[in-house]
Formats: sequence, structure tokens, C-alpha cells
Amino acid sequence: MQHLGAVILAAGESRRMGRPKQLLPWGDSTLIDAVVGAALAAPVAEVVVVLGHAADRVEQAVFARDPRLSFVRNEQYRTGMLSSVRAGVAALSDRCEAFFLYLGDQPWASPAVAAQLARAYTPGAILVPTADGRRGHPVLFSLTYRAEIAELDDAVGLRQLLWRHPAAVRTVAVAEPAIHVDLDTPEDYDRYRRREE
Repeated sequence: MQHLGAVILAAGESRRMGRPKQLLPWGDSTLIDAVVGAALAAPVAEVVVVLGHAADRVEQAVFARDPRLSFVRNEQYRTGMLSSVRAGVAALSDRCEAFFLYLGDQPWASPAVAAQLARAYTPGAILVPTADGRRGHPVLFSLTYRAEIAELDDAVGLRQLLWRHPAAVRTVAVAEPAIHVDLDTPEDYDRYRRREE
């Protein structure tokens, strides 16, 4: 049986939003709690939320309670997203074979998409969901690359891994255009929140 994990990036400063978007109301909860709930509903054995900016407040905004859930703080979050990926990957157990990478501003992340990727996973693969010909999240990364992720160039980011291992990258067509939905600006938030209500 696969032992899969999830890393949720929730360390950013939300500069375009103008306030910590992880804390924004979403349904009867918060934006970050919605993402955590989606990850916990995926076929995963462990979920790591990476905190940085407003770490205490973001952790308190996660109301989900589950023994699979843990938090890690990235003190280097200002250096970019890759530092948070590294922190999350380092916090995954040695039993973990692969991990889903979730963005902390994708409240409609679909457990069905994660399940589809898990079914398609083979050792060493990097699986990218696509809808309408466009790539989205979550991406499922083999932890074969754990050591390599720790050494990637901060200035380029995680996409280096896909460039280095093109034969490992496979796209998986899904029927969920929400894989493209993230909330970067107040306009994004207002538009999608209205759809949620």
C-alpha cells in the first residue's frame, strides 16, 4: 500500500492580497482550513503545513484535527517558495514514498484529483494534473528526489526538478478546472467567495 504525504505551502506574505490570505473567511471556516481539509480528504498518511508569515495566527486558523496533521515553521520563507517546499519535505517521514504539493490559497483543491493521481502513480514519477490543456495543482512528486530538492537553486525554484527529469514527468487529464483556481488578489477572493456562498 502506498504511503503518500501532502505538503501545504502556507508561509507566504500575501503581498498582492494585502493581508494574510490564509486567514480569510471561506465558507464556515478559513481559507487555509479549507485547503487542509481537502488534503486530509486525499489518500494520504501525513499532511505537513508549512508556516512562515503570521505563523501563529495561520496555525490557529486551521481548525481541522487529525493525527496525520503536523506543522513546520520555515524561518527562511522570505527567500521564496522553494524554501517552504524544502521545509515541508524535510518534515515528511522516511516512510513517505511521494507527496502532493498543495498551495495554501487553493480552497477548491479536489480530493478526487488527488485520488486519480495516486492511482496513476508509479515509483519515481512526477504527476501533473491538467484540465483544458493547462497544468494545475496538486502535483504529486516522488520522494526519490528528496535529496535533490534540498539542493535546488532558490532563484529558479521547484520547476528545476521537472526540467532535470523530463522522462519522469507525466500529465494526468482531470475533469476539474478548479486545479487552476488560486486566490492571489482581493478581486480573486471576492469572485470565488461569491461562488462558494
